[in-house]
Amino acid sequence: MMTLPHLSDGHAPITLHNLFREALFAFDDWSIGENEPVVESADGVVSIGEIFVHMRGCTDILPSHLVGEITDRLSKPWEGDGPLNEMTFGTAARMMSVLVRQNRMAYRYLPRVPVVQPGAS
Repeated sequence: MMTLPHLSDGHAPITLHNLFREALFAFDDWSIGENEPVVESADGVVSIGEIFVHMRGCTDILPSHLVGEITDRLSKPWEGDGPLNEMTFGTAARMMSVLVRQNRMAYRYLPRVPVVQPGAS
């Protein structure tokens, strides 16, 4: 596992922005019952949940094309504080952290099907 770069006064380096984007798309491909996805970089691999938790304090503005990716997952409408409905990476990361936890919990409570060995009665 890799060590993620630190935020500097709430700002993330572009490498973290890119990892966040990759984690967001990996979440889309994550089916309940599968292991939590990881994202690869030149420095190693990190789970998508770790990326979202790490970015919770980021005050950088999320690109508008990613805002829709986040809000499409919400059960309630989202409205930003600013005039342009801007969302920070930190806000998006907190929302995605909740969704990751929900997927983990759903997996935990999936009904277990007993395995029957061939020839067993």
